[in-house]
Amino acid sequence: MRYYAKAGVGGQKNMRALALGLIFSAVAVPSLAQTVLKSEPLILSPYEVAFVQDPSCPIGKVLKVTGAIRGLHRRKVCVSLASEQASLVTATP
Repeated sequence: MRYYAKAGVGGQKNMRALALGLIFSAVAVPSLAQTVLKSEPLILSPYEVAFVQDPSCPIGKVLKVTGAIRGLHRRKVCVSLASEQASLVTATP
């Protein structure tokens, strides 16, 4: 016969802290890195954003391409990548 020790309240607190830590890290990791493409993608969903290394933009800036709904043109703007990572306001449609 085996005897198991009761899990105390401290164990539940540690498990909650671990779960919250995993959730926050899963949300934070994608926002830390942005992929810069070498060419503009052919298919881009509405309001999806892609960063493209484009020679028409000045040094230190990349082309930010935002997908549009059918019948409208994509929005293209040269931006510095550091400011885009810090801003969440521009990500909302």
